[in-house]
Amino acid sequence: MIVLYGGPTPNARKVAIALEELGLAWRLELVDMLRGDQLAPAFMKLNPNNKSPVIVDQDVAGEPLVLAESGAILWYLAEKAGQLIPADPRGRALCHQWLMFQMSGVGPMFGQNAHFGFYAKEKHPYAIERYASEVTRLLRVLDGRLAQVPFLAGDAYSVADIATYPYTLRQVEGRRAAFPHLARWSDAVGARPSVQRGMEVAREHLRRETIEGGLTGLTDEQRSILFGARQYALRP
Repeated sequence: MIVLYGGPTPNARKVAIALEELGLAWRLELVDMLRGDQLAPAFMKLNPNNKSPVIVDQDVAGEPLVLAESGAILWYLAEKAGQLIPADPRGRALCHQWLMFQMSGVGPMFGQNAHFGFYAKEKHPYAIERYASEVTRLLRVLDGRLAQVPFLAGDAYSVADIATYPYTLRQVEGRRAAFPHLARWSDAVGARPSVQRGMEVAREHLRRETIEGGLTGLTDEQRSILFGARQYALRP
C-alpha cells in the first residue's frame, strides 16, 4: 500500500494519476494547505520542507520509504512498476528532460503567476506581467514540442505528460486557438480514465479560497500559512 499525503492540487494530482495509471494500491491522507496541515509536526517529520505531496510506500523491504518532491515520486513509481518511462536510453533521457522542464519551469512559473495574479493581497503590475508572460512563453515551448511528437517524451505517453497536464489544463481551455498542438495533446491525455480519476483526487475538499474553487474569502491567516509569518516561522 502507498499512502499519498496531499489534496486537490496539481502536484498531488500528478501522483494520483500515476498511481491510477500504474494500478498500484494506494490511499489518500488529506493535507489541507489552507488549514496549515503541512506545518504540523507529524507532517514535518515526513517532509521538513513542509510541502505536499509526500508518499509513504509500505510495500518495500525494511522500513517504509518516505519520498517527497512530485517529480522524484513520479520517477520512483514508474521505475517501481516498470511503466511510463521509456526503456531505451535516448527515450529515457528525453522523458527525464521534459519531466525536469515541468519541475523547474512550468510548476514554479505557473505558481508565481497564480500567486501574484490572484493570491497576493497587494497587486504589483511588474510581477503580474512578468509571470503571465513567462507562462505564455512556456506554453509556446510546449506547443512547439507537441507539434513534432504526440507526447512530450516522443511517441509514448509518460510521466512527463502526467506531470505537465494538471498545470496546463486551465490555460489550454482558455487559449486553444493559440496553442493547437498543446490542445490536441491535452484532449488526448484528459481522455484517459486514469487521468480523469486522478484529477478528482480530494475534489470534495476543494476550498472556495483557491482559484479552482472560485477564489473567494482568502483570509490574512491563510496568506500567513501559505506565504507569510506562519510559513516562515522558525520551527525546531
